[in-house]
Amino acid sequence: MSVSVAVMAVEEPGTLLEGPHWDGRTGALLYVDIHEKHVHRWDPVTKHRDTYDTDCMVGAVVPRESGGAVVAAGTKFAFLDFETRQLTTVATVDQDRPLNRFNDGKCDAAGRFWAGTMGHEPVPAKPERKVGSLYCLQTDGNVTKAFNEVDISNGLAWTSDNSTMYYIDSLRFSVDAFDFDMTTGTPSNRRPVVTFKEEVDGIPDGMCIDTEGKLWVAMFNTGQVIQVDPNTGTQLRSVKFPAPRTTSCCFGGPNLDVMYVTSARTGYSAEDIQKYPLSGCLFQVTGLGARGTPGLCYNG
Repeated sequence: MSVSVAVMAVEEPGTLLEGPHWDGRTGALLYVDIHEKHVHRWDPVTKHRDTYDTDCMVGAVVPRESGGAVVAAGTKFAFLDFETRQLTTVATVDQDRPLNRFNDGKCDAAGRFWAGTMGHEPVPAKPERKVGSLYCLQTDGNVTKAFNEVDISNGLAWTSDNSTMYYIDSLRFSVDAFDFDMTTGTPSNRRPVVTFKEEVDGIPDGMCIDTEGKLWVAMFNTGQVIQVDPNTGTQLRSVKFPAPRTTSCCFGGPNLDVMYVTSARTGYSAEDIQKYPLSGCLFQVTGLGARGTPGLCYNG
C-alpha cells in the first residue's frame, strides 16, 4: 500500500472552499469560495493565486474551451473573462426560488456543463429540503433540467466509456449511478451504488474518479476523503485531513497524481477555529498511487 501525505497547498484559509478543477492546459487549479463569492486560480509552481470577485455565491467553475471560464453562481450560468474580470450571464434557473443557489458542477466529455442547485441553508448541511435541481448548460447555451427534488446537489463523475454518470445528492447519503446517453446527454435508471452512514462516514460532498474507475468522495464533518469501488459498493481506504469539513477533491499536477482537496470553516465558532485552525485551507495529497482523469472544459 502506498503512503499518502496531505499538506497545505494554500495557507490562507477561506470560508467555504469548493469545486477544485485542474486545468491541464494552463497548469493551474481553479476553485471557488462560495460564501466569499470568489473564484480562485492558483499556480502550484509559482504559488501565485488570482482571485476573481463575483456578485453572488459561486458554486462551481470550469475552464471554457474558447478561453476564460464558465461559473455556476447564484442561480445563473455565466462566462468569466480572466482578462477583463467581467461576468456575462448566459442563463438563469430556479427563478421561482430566489434563495436557491448553485452548489457544484462539472463538464461531461461532450463539453456540456452540469451543475445543480440547493435551497437556502441557514445552517451548514441543513438546507430547505427538496427544492434544488440538476441542470445542464448545453454547448449552444440552452439549459435543460435533468431532475428536481434535490437537497444538496454535489459531486459528479463519469466512467471512461461515458456510459455511466455518478452523482451525489448529499442528504441521500449515497453515490447514485445513472445510465448515460452520451449523444443526448440524458441520464436514466438512477440507482444507489455506494451508501454511507452519517454518524461514521460524514456527509458525502464533492468527488472525482481515477483511471481505475474508483471514486474519491470528500466527506463533510469527518475530515476525510474516502476511496470507494462503485461496482461493489465497498470503501477501499480513507485519507484524513486536519480539517473536519472536507468539501471536494480532484486530481491534478502534470501527471494527474496529486489530489487537491478543499475544506470549509463555515458555521464554525471562534473556539472551533482555534481547535481546527487549518479548516478552510486547500490541501494537496501525494503518494496515493492513483491517477485521475483530465478535467474537461465547457465547449460553448
